[in-house]
Order: sequence, then structure tokens, then C-alpha cells
Amino acid sequence: MRQKKGFVLRDVCGEKVIVGEGLETVDFGKLISLNESAALLWERGRKMGDFTAQDMADALMEEYVVDAQQALTDAEHITQEWLRIGIIEK
Repeated sequence: MRQKKGFVLRDVCGEKVIVGEGLETVDFGKLISLNESAALLWERGRKMGDFTAQDMADALMEEYVVDAQQALTDAEHITQEWLRIGIIEK
């Protein structure tokens, strides 16, 4: 998976949000609010380019005290949600 072009993480009034910038995202028109761990995953995905749910789970385990199965479950959930709303692609 990879982030779609034109989606960026911004700090808006102290809250982390993903917004669309540029012509690629002209029809998006949403702000996606992220908690701390989701923002960490978004940044990690940006740096990696291509990533898997396992890559995201590994990032969670590096940053937080969480077991491997829970990290993978959470990573799969967030990546599926991001695919559903169209901010990442396979």
C-alpha cells in the first residue's frame, strides 16, 4: 500500500488531520482527524513509501507497549479504513 498523492498531515488547532491538497484531491473535501498513534502511522507510511499492515504493526510495537497480535489487528483496521475512504491505495 501507499499514500495517495496530495494527502498530507497537518496540525490544525492542535489536532492532527489529513487534508487533500492539489488537483488530485479536489473532490475529496474532508478533514480526517487522527489520534496520536494514527498520526504516527501516517508519518511512518509517508517515510516508507510502500508499506504493509505488518510494517504498521511493527511501527506500533516500536513506539508503544503492545503485543504483536493487537498491533497487527490495529494496523489492519486503520489501513482498511484508509483504503475505504480513499487516502491510500494498494
